Amino acid sequence: MTYYVAPYPYRMARRLARMAACEPASDFRLAVDVREADEAYVINALTPGLKAADLNIQILDDAVTIEGEFKAGEQEYLLSELPHGSFRRTLHLPAAVDADKAEAKITDGVLTLRLPKAESARPKTIKVAVK
Repeated sequence: MTYYVAPYPYRMARRLARMAACEPASDFRLAVDVREADEAYVINALTPGLKAADLNIQILDDAVTIEGEFKAGEQEYLLSELPHGSFRRTLHLPAAVDADKAEAKITDGVLTLRLPKAESARPKTIKVAVK
């Protein structure tokens, strides 16, 4: 018996795995949401207790790297569920972004990155000439 399996699901699975790649040096995985707007990608990451100075964000072509460290308190805890330690998360987006126009802000413990798509990645409209 012969089976044919369409390659599309496997390609999509590889792309999703690549997009959600986590660096092995991380103490834990930074929780993120990634969505695509018309002209930009928007990334939200949970960063409770961190300030802008505690984060390092790098953009190269279609890859965005967010790294930082949650400081552990000096107290002795009965229960500790809050994140502590360093993290590094690299996300590969479907297309290149314009790093010069990228915006980042932290509000209520949520880091929001707005990464405009590179001009080459934006859809183009072509008008059909009538003769």
